[in-house]
Amino acid sequence: MATTSDHPGEQGAQDPVKLLAIRETALSVDEVFRAVGDDASGGTALFVGTVRNHDGGADVDALGYSCHPSAEAEMRRIAEKVVAEYPVRALAAVHRVGDLRVGDLAVVVAVSCPHRGEAFEACRKLIDDLKHEVPIWKHQRFSDGTEEWVGAC
Repeated sequence: MATTSDHPGEQGAQDPVKLLAIRETALSVDEVFRAVGDDASGGTALFVGTVRNHDGGADVDALGYSCHPSAEAEMRRIAEKVVAEYPVRALAAVHRVGDLRVGDLAVVVAVSCPHRGEAFEACRKLIDDLKHEVPIWKHQRFSDGTEEWVGAC
């Protein structure tokens, strides 16, 4: 990661990837936010994905996430790619697996950078790439008794 100045406070973090996990337990926004705390960061962007009560015009009762054993390694690959592309000081991402209810947290990601614009862009890149590239599958159960599998989270 390139630094923008010789000021010690602006030097790159040793390992900006602070937290990556796939969990069967409830996620914590506070844990992710704390993980990306950095005194040299002027901007922190946080994204929280929740289980909504509908999809494609159908009412969702519940859903389950499952993942391939390589999912955490893929999360790390994506995190490292984001760190290489943006001036990331700290990055964290956690995703839930197992059965979730409407309103539960499914994914929480956060990125801290020297400036807000960089933080927004890096956070968006992180969540978009996680959604499209990490082998996590969603099994939705609808109120009408039907169900469907969705290819990636």
